[in-house]
Amino acid sequence: MNSRNFLPTNDQALLSWVVNFLGYLASILPRIGFPESVYTELVALRDRYAQKLTVADSPVTRTKASVQEKNEAKKSLVSRLRQTIGEYLTRNHMVTDADRDNLGLPVHKTTRTPAPVATTHPSVEINTSELRRVGIHFFDGSSGQGDAKPFGQHGAETVWALFEHPQEVHISDLTHSSFDTHTPLTLEFADEDRGKTLYFALRWENTTGEKGPFGPIMSAIVP
Repeated sequence: MNSRNFLPTNDQALLSWVVNFLGYLASILPRIGFPESVYTELVALRDRYAQKLTVADSPVTRTKASVQEKNEAKKSLVSRLRQTIGEYLTRNHMVTDADRDNLGLPVHKTTRTPAPVATTHPSVEINTSELRRVGIHFFDGSSGQGDAKPFGQHGAETVWALFEHPQEVHISDLTHSSFDTHTPLTLEFADEDRGKTLYFALRWENTTGEKGPFGPIMSAIVP
């Protein structure tokens, strides 16, 4: 199993993986100190994705809108799964190799070279050419390669928030979080959000869930 891409990309295969993951995780929650509130959140995200997938897969109810809703539910589920696995399971010494195998997670060799924690932050280019969408293209500015990530980095976390008017913001004000392994990250908004100011900052996250420093807070007007 590729440790960087252990989550299936196929819709139904992903749902089956999550059902197995949560089923086994439920049996070891107290032993590994996994928060029940986080588990409940994952179950809700799974159920939402399963419902949206059922609608999008049915010839009777499949529409462009239903497919988009399914994709958004999938992205939310995958993002939270990766964040949760990195935070509560990857470096948890109470999680055995047998647990990882039963959870569907990579079992790492103890002799492997650890992934470095990033010391730089992503470079960013902003795309506001589509209505209600802000595209955030992130890359390693020091590499000279347009879509490159630093060695050992799995993807980039984007923290963000939307405000009615331009204002001074601190990183703690950016209360939403999105994660993507491949650039660009696209944030989608409602009609009533057009003209509002989006503030965001990015940082690299390595293959074991460790995070580097945030880059500067940037802004864009929602088109």
